[in-house]
Amino acid sequence: MSTDVYTHGHHESVLRSHRWRTVANSAAYLVPALERGQRVLDVGCGPGTVTTDLAGRVSPGHVVGVDSSAAVIEIAQEGAGDVANVEFRTGDAMALPFEDDTFDVVHAHQVLQHLSDPVSALREMRRVTRPGGLVAVRDADYSAMTWYPLSAGLDEWLTLYHEVTDANGAEADAGRRLLSWAREAGFEPSGITSGADAWCYSTPEERAWWSGVWAERVTSSAFAQQAVSYGLADDVALEVLADAWRTWGQADDAWFAVLHGWVLARA
Repeated sequence: MSTDVYTHGHHESVLRSHRWRTVANSAAYLVPALERGQRVLDVGCGPGTVTTDLAGRVSPGHVVGVDSSAAVIEIAQEGAGDVANVEFRTGDAMALPFEDDTFDVVHAHQVLQHLSDPVSALREMRRVTRPGGLVAVRDADYSAMTWYPLSAGLDEWLTLYHEVTDANGAEADAGRRLLSWAREAGFEPSGITSGADAWCYSTPEERAWWSGVWAERVTSSAFAQQAVSYGLADDVALEVLADAWRTWGQADDAWFAVLHGWVLARA
């Protein structure tokens, strides 16, 4: 059983961000490899919006979403409604509850950055992928995030974020490391395709949403609790960061980009 600490937790501010995610905005790199009838595993599925979207794209194939949180699995089940070809269950990314060679595609979005041993997780994902199937991973790279206008408060937020993830034994800058991790996990170099893409928040609606989500996350989510418990910040400092996020989001020319690395690796 993994003892990894999930930096974000499942506060409503986090789930609000996760529910925004779809295959189109979070797994577009995988779309050309999806086929009707495939069996797909979504590791670290969270509230299941990407999982359910995958189910529609491979129907009549079957999609399974796993997450370590029983509470968030209940949310995913409710959100899936009457979609017949998707199921959700609790599971550990380091010890997936499936036989070898079970799935055509094993997908993980924003998961490896939270694990102390992402290479072992990739090996485990490969174990449950059939020979010739695909392991697909995509992760943000926090040091590569960039924004305008310049903000000393957001600079402090990014420094604190790295301090918290370091304390958790995790790697916030996972995106740039995915290719290296896949090679270390034993995937043949000739079977690996890697690349990058980005989220960008630049319209008034997008920046209001993004800044609002993070203003709440820095004071109310598991990230905030960890920052305080590790002695890295106090409630006053976190409120200052929240104010910085709100101030940034109110700027008419505000712009924020989140770089992601991705890998498709043939099992």
